[in-house]
Amino acid sequence: MSGPDDARRRALEAWAGEVLGRTLEWRVASADASFRRYFRGVAADDGEPATIIAMDAPPEREDNAAFVHVAGLMAEAGLNVPRVLAHDAARGFLLLTDLGDRTFLDVLDEDTADALFGAAIGALIDWQVASRPEVLPEYDRATLAAELELFRDWYLARHLRYEPSAVEHADIDAAFSAILDNVCAQPRVFVHRDYMPRNLMVSHPLPGILDFQDARHGPITYDVASLFRDAFVSWPEARIDGWVRHYWDAARGRGLPVGDDWEAFRRDLALMGAQRHLKVLGIFARIAHRDGKPRYLADTPRFVDYLMPVVERFEALAPLAPLLARKVDA
Repeated sequence: MSGPDDARRRALEAWAGEVLGRTLEWRVASADASFRRYFRGVAADDGEPATIIAMDAPPEREDNAAFVHVAGLMAEAGLNVPRVLAHDAARGFLLLTDLGDRTFLDVLDEDTADALFGAAIGALIDWQVASRPEVLPEYDRATLAAELELFRDWYLARHLRYEPSAVEHADIDAAFSAILDNVCAQPRVFVHRDYMPRNLMVSHPLPGILDFQDARHGPITYDVASLFRDAFVSWPEARIDGWVRHYWDAARGRGLPVGDDWEAFRRDLALMGAQRHLKVLGIFARIAHRDGKPRYLADTPRFVDYLMPVVERFEALAPLAPLLARKVDA
């Protein structure tokens, strides 16, 4: 093998060996939609093999200081996250404790879902209860609005190759404003921003939590929408409603500001979900067309399916329906 990426891997493995004072056998653990890569080092010591994770995160591409900072905040909140054992900031190398290789997505089924989502809800509430302002960047209106524009710029224009008319642009603007007016008025807590089964690990205690470096201080329903409207698996509406009700009851019991009106909470969650789903459509299109990772496009119909009942429910969002119904031209 050759090339600059392989040179980074060799440098990462050499650095890890120096830090640990021993040579490990390194295997690819995972890679994601960003520029981060993860390798699992295995040492055949006495007894069970010991493992460790090495993260390659080019500093010009990834905010590694944020990863270290949020890992510390989550650990303080009592969550099970990787501990940072060593960090070479200049090169973007990190050594982390290993939370295992089984995600919730790997084991979720009809029988395990209640227990796994129950654990995820408990950890999410612990994270939200620990919230305080001016610790994480604000998930403000400008940021949320910029994310919505990914739908227009990347999903419609680049992926569908469709340029909306002036009237359609005005309708999109009005729909985006209605979404933003609601979500920006919601109470604010710590937000993971990608709290979904693929980033939750079967680890002790449940869940192990990954991919938290983009955390913000923002709308309280955001991570709830992420958890139950996943990119890779869908659930019956009645079952989602039961899990959301479990979250709402538990959150009220812990003093979180979710309100006492169940229907109002469901409305806020639906509109928060709409913001996230529109953003994800744009992100998946961008990853495919800019970054050359087309596999994410296979899951875009799932997000259209999530969105359709919401745009049909809210009058201000209704003009989005024909745009969401469009398909890629042959």
